[in-house]
Amino acid sequence: MQQFLNEFRDIVETARRNLLVLGPEEAAKHPAGKWSPKEIVGHLIDSATNNHQRFIRAQFTDDLVCPPYDQENWVNAQKYSDESWSELVNLWASYNLHLHHVISVMPHDTLMRHREKHNLDQVAWKAVDSTTPTTLEYFVRDYVGHMRHHLKQILGQEFGNSYQTLN
Repeated sequence: MQQFLNEFRDIVETARRNLLVLGPEEAAKHPAGKWSPKEIVGHLIDSATNNHQRFIRAQFTDDLVCPPYDQENWVNAQKYSDESWSELVNLWASYNLHLHHVISVMPHDTLMRHREKHNLDQVAWKAVDSTTPTTLEYFVRDYVGHMRHHLKQILGQEFGNSYQTLN
């Protein structure tokens, strides 16, 4: 887990620097039918806020049943295109550094406890069949995998290489 945490921190710090190199005009460009870099970073902020709550709540339950959210409506409602690029990037990075801390202080047995009941078939980036037990560790790693996927969309490069799931 320590290697994963080190890589998570490195991804956030490296991506912050690389994202800030993009100018505001480039960050606002919309590829045909897709989100702009500003909207993708906004989506990653939404993902961080939703998963923060999920990760905390999961420490006090025997299941991993998490509320879903409508990502399109969240991005549209918050008008990320109208926000400052540097403020969006710095909010995203700060929130993820906090999540890094939250994950680093989770008890190992809580991360590794098998959860029979979950809805990661609906809320995880890489779905887990509802009949297959899973762990909070899987969900945490899935969160970072989702983040890496979107960073690659913006920056065209991979971030980190040890994303692995244990299920």
